[in-house]
Amino acid sequence: GRASKPDGATSEDRIAVATQRQLIWWRFKKHKLAVLSMVVVALFYLVAVFADFLAYADPEASDSRRGYIPPQTISWFDADGTFKPYVHGLKGVRDMKTFKLVYRVDPERKVYIRFFAEGYPYHLLGFIPMNRHLLGFDTSVPENGLFLLGTDVQGRDLWSRLMVATRVSLVIGLAGVTISLFLGILFGGISGLYGGTVDTAIQRLIELVRSIPTIPLWMGLAAALPNTWSSTQVYFAITIIISLIGWTDLARVVRGRFLSLREEDFIVAADLMGASRMRIIFRHMLPSFTSHIIAAVSLALPAMIISE
Repeated sequence: GRASKPDGATSEDRIAVATQRQLIWWRFKKHKLAVLSMVVVALFYLVAVFADFLAYADPEASDSRRGYIPPQTISWFDADGTFKPYVHGLKGVRDMKTFKLVYRVDPERKVYIRFFAEGYPYHLLGFIPMNRHLLGFDTSVPENGLFLLGTDVQGRDLWSRLMVATRVSLVIGLAGVTISLFLGILFGGISGLYGGTVDTAIQRLIELVRSIPTIPLWMGLAAALPNTWSSTQVYFAITIIISLIGWTDLARVVRGRFLSLREEDFIVAADLMGASRMRIIFRHMLPSFTSHIIAAVSLALPAMIISE
């Protein structure tokens, strides 16, 4: 039989025939911190997808009598040692100095928690009607007895509002980064690939966009958007506008990279074979610096959310 190759030769053979995506994935798996970060980001987006399932109370349900309730602690085991999660009930006490109603733990009353309990109705993934939630009670409404992070001044549950807000921030932030990424690659690639008059025009456009001061622009946006819009509509509109002015940094990086790549043999060969400019940009030149694009997206996503 044919002698088997040593491990080193086998590894070199795999690399020689691997695709660009396989090489990126193999290199990525070796970076433990990057893998851990990807898991954390994936968990955030899972929270965004199942926000209503994780929120046990209606995030819009308010009651002024429940204002500023302190966070509760879940006790996982009952007095007899059995696994039976519960929270202590709360009782309102009038503060004789401020005459405000303050809530204190009632150690004599236990409110037992049930998993996958029924609650307020919602649509999973936007179209599947459901009313099951991760946490809840058997007999009472959760917003009247469960406050994992407490309540705000209007008595709305902060845990449930945080879950829903996570969905809005991550989804709209990702949409804004996607638009900025596409515009940066498109204009930067055209500028670096064509050069000449096209390059000059795009660079002057980038300088014009970058000359707009951001803080006065955001103040103007806050005043210009209609008062009748909901907070989500305003949020989405500001995301689009920030995306339209946030692509310039990536465009200049892409332009510089493309200027150094357009004379390479594989680019000249693709041009001679009749490949279109868009195909050369997105199919041949773009994969050569995917790592930089991944880093740019990782940094742009939190920056986009903070800007909004």
